[in-house]
Amino acid sequence: MRLTQWTDYTLRVLMYCAACLDRTKPITITEIAENHGISRSHLTKIVQQLAARGWLETTRGRGGGMRLAVPAKDLCLGTVVRATETDFAVVECFDLALNQCRMNQNCRLKGALNQATQSFLAVLDNITLADLVAPVVSVGNMPKTRRLQLIPGLPGTSV
Repeated sequence: MRLTQWTDYTLRVLMYCAACLDRTKPITITEIAENHGISRSHLTKIVQQLAARGWLETTRGRGGGMRLAVPAKDLCLGTVVRATETDFAVVECFDLALNQCRMNQNCRLKGALNQATQSFLAVLDNITLADLVAPVVSVGNMPKTRRLQLIPGLPGTSV
C-alpha cells in the first residue's frame, strides 16, 4: 500500500509539532515548509484540516503559529491515515461501482488483500505520534539513544 503525499505531509507536520512540544515559541508553516522543502500553500491546507479535526491549535498574526491540541500519546497513526487517505481500494474489485472483474464471485484475492489492508491499519493503530518522536533504543553496538533532532527535516537537525 502506498500513502498519498497528503498523508505523508500530514504526518510530517504532526511529527514536527510533537518534536517541538517543549518549545515556547509556536511552530510556523514557513518553518516546516523550509525544513522539509514543501510548498507553504500546500502545508497551509493541511494545517487547516488538522486544526478542523482538533489535532492542532493555531494562532494567527504576529507571534502566531501552531501546536498540538492533543497529547502526542493519544493520537494514533491509524486514525490519521484513515482520516487522510481517500481510497483503500488496493484493486479494482474493492470498488463495487468500478468492478469489471469476471472472477469476482469466486476470487479469494480480494479477501487476502482486504485482510492485508486491515493488518496494515491495525499495526498503525498501535503506534502513536509520541512513539514516532521518542528516542531510539540501542541495538547491538549502536548508541543507547538517538535524539530525534538527528533526523533530517525535524527541529534541531544539522544533518
